[in-house]
Amino acid sequence: MAELLRQRWESDPGAGLSRRDRLGCDYDAYLPDRLVGRTWRLDAATAADVAEAEVAISRLDREASALRGTEVLARILLRAESVASSRIEGLEVGGRRLLRAEAARGFGEPATDITAAEVLANIDAMVRATELVGVGDPITVASLLDVHRRLLTASHLEQHAGKLRTEQNWIGGSGYNPCSAAFVPPPPEAVPDLLEDLCAFCADDSLPAVAQAAIAHAQFETIHPFVDGNGRTGRALIHMLLRRRGLAAGVLPPVSLILATWSREYLAALSATHYVGPATSDEAQVATDSWVALFAAACTRACADAVDFEQRLETLRNDWLRRAGRVRADSTLERIVHLLPATPVLTVGSAAALAGRSLQATNQAINRLVDVGVLRQVTVGRRNRAFEAPEAIEAFVYLERRLASPAGDTMVSPPNRRVPHRP
Repeated sequence: MAELLRQRWESDPGAGLSRRDRLGCDYDAYLPDRLVGRTWRLDAATAADVAEAEVAISRLDREASALRGTEVLARILLRAESVASSRIEGLEVGGRRLLRAEAARGFGEPATDITAAEVLANIDAMVRATELVGVGDPITVASLLDVHRRLLTASHLEQHAGKLRTEQNWIGGSGYNPCSAAFVPPPPEAVPDLLEDLCAFCADDSLPAVAQAAIAHAQFETIHPFVDGNGRTGRALIHMLLRRRGLAAGVLPPVSLILATWSREYLAALSATHYVGPATSDEAQVATDSWVALFAAACTRACADAVDFEQRLETLRNDWLRRAGRVRADSTLERIVHLLPATPVLTVGSAAALAGRSLQATNQAINRLVDVGVLRQVTVGRRNRAFEAPEAIEAFVYLERRLASPAGDTMVSPPNRRVPHRP
């Protein structure tokens, strides 16, 4: 049974804080129900939403198969998902800025754009999440720690990377005590057992995958097991679970792009799942249905826009090949054109490695693409020569802007969160 645990906070009188921040207080930490062994009932409307979402995810996974040879769509959506996930956490960085920071990292240069470096770490963590779990593989506490370690590596909180918290944390209120917090997660001593229970729940296939992913994500955010990076790790868990269930084995639906747009509804629905009392209560049932329905709707919307984006990329690549003139099948130039949507900023060396061709052939192909206006030369880092595909970056911006619109159309409803300006 979910309950509130009355706890006592004693401040450090010698910490040099204001009188208000030095005050001790009683506060309530939330201890959620365990997930294993619970009976789950979704009402008819929610079950229909979940079924629709699963059809949409399967369709996205299936219809992206033409691009799976180079994993173009998967890599683009992964980058977009990571950017949106980071924006939920308050890290703001535009697509072009991120891509150039990624290229500079490829040159082995030290990170000078700290915000971009943290978002790149988020992408690394998402990549690691997809690598850790295959269809039918278990999700373990160790794998969650691994994702979190990657997420915080090279950040200012690196000392906490891959480690469960040993102190009480809280959300909202003062940064020095939980006295006025909006929500206080479970005490630190409860975290290991709750995470083990969560992972055991993830191994049970009795629920539809979308409903299971929604419930697992909500429970993870409730446990809040880390000092920082809980939101991003929790969203990586969504993809780990959908991949484990085989629903999104090849392409990741960019769910965080929608959750970032629906942030008010997202946070309100998560908060409602913090009921007190038995899991069989009407309050618990309504909260679970509302959250799962919102999550399923986000999946459906994300997939529909991703399918449209794939079609937009196909049109763009066909136009590039037309502009390049006569292009031999499987030539270096054709390979680079197919790589550009996923890697809009590249170097001769990185393009050669990705295309599997010589530096000389790659250089010739890039020069040809520059001549016809598909690529343009830019400088990244300290005088490093790179090339970017402006139209690919603009398509990426279009995706971000569209998914930031509540109605899915910026002409009808403008983006309701910070996104790059219209190209």
